[in-house]
Amino acid sequence: MSMVGLAITAKAQSAQSIYFELGGPGIAAFNYDTRFTGREDGLGGRIGIGGISIDGEGVFYIPVGLNYLLGKEGSKHYFELGAGATPVFGSDGTDDGSFTETFGHLLFGYRLQPLNGGFTFRGFISPIFSGGDFIPYWFGISLGYKF
Repeated sequence: MSMVGLAITAKAQSAQSIYFELGGPGIAAFNYDTRFTGREDGLGGRIGIGGISIDGEGVFYIPVGLNYLLGKEGSKHYFELGAGATPVFGSDGTDDGSFTETFGHLLFGYRLQPLNGGFTFRGFISPIFSGGDFIPYWFGISLGYKF
């Protein structure tokens, strides 16, 4: 393969990152995020895993979603739009106290994503909804690494 072929192949690699999210649809979760094209921006998706346990009561959740990054080519600053769902599995510590629930979320925020890998940051508002419940002002941040 020629050097030009190698450069084109390397350029076609989609942006991928891992991050820890606090708040938002992940509540406190580790996530993997990727673009579905060979670009830094555009359509992508994320999946995460998280959980908490307090006094024998615990929850385990898996945030999943689609997102779209808007930004100028060659920039590291993006506006992020997203939507998805978070299945929640929990237990209240008793033999019969398990439950499963799913809530939906939207996402509107800022993402710092360097071109050649490195530290990433996200700050966003993420309204969540489930059944008849709606929380319009749910916020989140994340810190991670793009590779």
